[in-house]
Amino acid sequence: MGLIALLLALSLITAACANDSTDEEATEDAAAATDEEPTEDEMAEEEPTEDEMAEEEPTEDEMAEEEPTEDEATEDEAADASEGGVSIEDSCAQYEGVEVPEDFNVVLVTDIGKVDDGTFNQFANDGMVAAADCLGFESQAIETASEADYATNISTALEADPEVVVTVGFLIADATLEAANANPDVNFIGIDQFQAEYPANYVGVLFREDQGGFLAGAMAGLLTESNTIGVVGGLEVVPPVVRLVNGFEAGAHYIDESINVLKVYTDSFTDPAQGASAAQQFLGEGADVIFGAGGQTGSGGVSAATEAGAWGIGVDQDEYFTTFGGGSSPGSEFLATSAVKRVDLGVFNQIGEALAGSFEGGIYTLDAANGGISYAPFHDASIPEDAAAQLEEVRQGLADGSIETGIDPATGLPL
Repeated sequence: MGLIALLLALSLITAACANDSTDEEATEDAAAATDEEPTEDEMAEEEPTEDEMAEEEPTEDEMAEEEPTEDEATEDEAADASEGGVSIEDSCAQYEGVEVPEDFNVVLVTDIGKVDDGTFNQFANDGMVAAADCLGFESQAIETASEADYATNISTALEADPEVVVTVGFLIADATLEAANANPDVNFIGIDQFQAEYPANYVGVLFREDQGGFLAGAMAGLLTESNTIGVVGGLEVVPPVVRLVNGFEAGAHYIDESINVLKVYTDSFTDPAQGASAAQQFLGEGADVIFGAGGQTGSGGVSAATEAGAWGIGVDQDEYFTTFGGGSSPGSEFLATSAVKRVDLGVFNQIGEALAGSFEGGIYTLDAANGGISYAPFHDASIPEDAAAQLEEVRQGLADGSIETGIDPATGLPL
């Protein structure tokens, strides 16, 4: 019996050891299985497919929605395209909360030209459209083909029963005054229009173009290497043109009295070829900077200069965005700046005054002091730092009154 018990005990011990060995092997097998690298099929199941990755990454369209377009960036840059000026956003904030009647509407009548012609016609329309977008009212523009259309176009504008009519340019002033007298319940905003007397419903928005010309002349004086510069003006019978031309000469002589200034008045605001011909003649006489002070005619002169590798200076608004297509046109790297007159602000602010019930007949002047006259950024042009600094000093001097142009603001003639 004792022997049998001993054999039974030994068999139990042997079985237990066998079980421990089996457990250890199972554990080792499991560990080995864990350490084994996955097969290609298993990896293929774990890694995302190209379609799954495409779903996770943003598409080109989605990225395009997040990033501003070239046009949007250009519009943003154009909105701030003057130094020391006031932005449209500032004017919008100024009239925030003004009550706009449901049927309030504004009609603009251009001078000869179109609302996209890159001149003050376009800038005036920009101001009206900006006010409409900001304040919420209907607006429309009527384009003028010839001087004979001025009165007819104003009559057409009045058929829309507007609260405000904007007319653009010195030459349309007589027709505007007649219409204002005949329609006392309509407010008229006349750009570049001086009258001996204004009715209560007619404001003439005037500018110190002599200051704008002075800035252009100072820039030209700082850039010229030949000591000869030129200006292509529009019609001499238009006072703003005379102020620009004479202001240009005064600004150049402020920098250096010895500078030779070549001047010409043309017989059109809409003839770029005529402007180009005048500029080419000046270049042949040694000019290396050309200022265009005559609408599209002047712009033709500026383009001719820059395409020839000479400096050009624009007028009214930033011609980098109009004449030079935001830098896409030849010669944009030689557009030094533009003498900016904020026609858009003049239109916007006077529409705002009409809505606020504070519209007053008379003269409303924009100048360097209130941000209405300035100069555009240099954009693609490589302007020396010292020249840029001196130009800004001149602008500040005009704004604070420490620099005078020496030009009569009314006649445009030297004092």
